[in-house]
Amino acid sequence: MSEKAKEILRMDLYALLGVESTATPKQIKKAYRQKALACHPDKNPDNPKAADLFHQLSQALELLIDAAARAAYDKACAAKRQAEERNRKLDDKRKKFKFDLEAREHEYKRQEEEKITRDQEEREITRLREEGCRLLEEEQQRYRDREKEAQRLATAGSTQTAGRCSKSNVTPKLKLKWKCRKDDDTNGGYSQDVLFRLLYKYGDILNVLVSSKKKGSAVVEFATVQGAERAVKYETGLNGNPLKISWIEGEPEVASTQGPLGSERDFESLVLMRMRQAAERQKLIEEMQKEDEEEGGAKS
Repeated sequence: MSEKAKEILRMDLYALLGVESTATPKQIKKAYRQKALACHPDKNPDNPKAADLFHQLSQALELLIDAAARAAYDKACAAKRQAEERNRKLDDKRKKFKFDLEAREHEYKRQEEEKITRDQEEREITRLREEGCRLLEEEQQRYRDREKEAQRLATAGSTQTAGRCSKSNVTPKLKLKWKCRKDDDTNGGYSQDVLFRLLYKYGDILNVLVSSKKKGSAVVEFATVQGAERAVKYETGLNGNPLKISWIEGEPEVASTQGPLGSERDFESLVLMRMRQAAERQKLIEEMQKEDEEEGGAKS
C-alpha cells in the first residue's frame, strides 16, 4: 500500500466533506463544491493550510464518487473500527485485570500488617500478665515473710511486756467504740469479722465480742500486752467512721519504749503500703484478663 493510500485511510473523508457515510454521489459532489469554494487558496491567501485542505477535498471527491474505490475505502474503515474496538476492549480488560491485581495485593498487605500488629499486641498482653503475676506473687511472699517476722517479734516481746502489767495473769482487753445509729443494720460498717481483720496484724487475738445490745461497741481480748499496745497506738478504724480504743484490763504501768516497738511502727506502715500495692496490681491483672476475655468474645 502506497503512502498516499495510507494517508487517505487515516483520514475520515466523510467528515472532511461534512456528509454521512450513506450520502449519495450527488450529495457528495454538492458538499465538495461548498467546501472547495470556502477553502480555495485564492480566497484564503493568509491561510498556509488552505492549499493542503483543498487538495484533500479533491482526493475525497475522487475516491468517494468511484464506486469500487469507495467500497474498498468503506471496507478498510470498517476493519479499522473493528480493530480499534478490539483494542479498546482489550485495554479495558487489561486495566481491570491490573486494578484487581493491585486491589488484591493491597488487601493482602493490609491483612498481613493487621496480623503482625495483633500478634505483637497479644505477646505484649501475655508479657504484662506474666510480669504482673510474678510481681504479685513476690509481693505476697514478702508480705507473708514480714507478717511471720512481726508475729515472732510480738511473741518475743510478750515476755518483756508481761512484767509491766499492773495485774498478773490478766489478758489485755480493749474497749472499742464508734458512731452508729440505732436503725443502722450495718452497725456503722463494723462486724466481728471486720474488727478481726483490722486488729489481727498487731498480734494474736483471743476473742472479739461485738455488743448486740449497745450498737457501736465491742471488746477485744489480745494474747499479749504488746499486741494490745500497738492496736491502741496505731489503729484508727474505717475511713469516715474511726474507732476509739481504750483499755479495760491489762494496761501496762509504763509504756514500752524499747527499740523493737518503735521499729515495728515503721514495719506496719510498710506492710500496709505493700498490701495496697499488691491489691492495685491484682486489680490491674483482673482488668487485663477481662479485656482479653472481651476481645476473645468479639473475635469469636
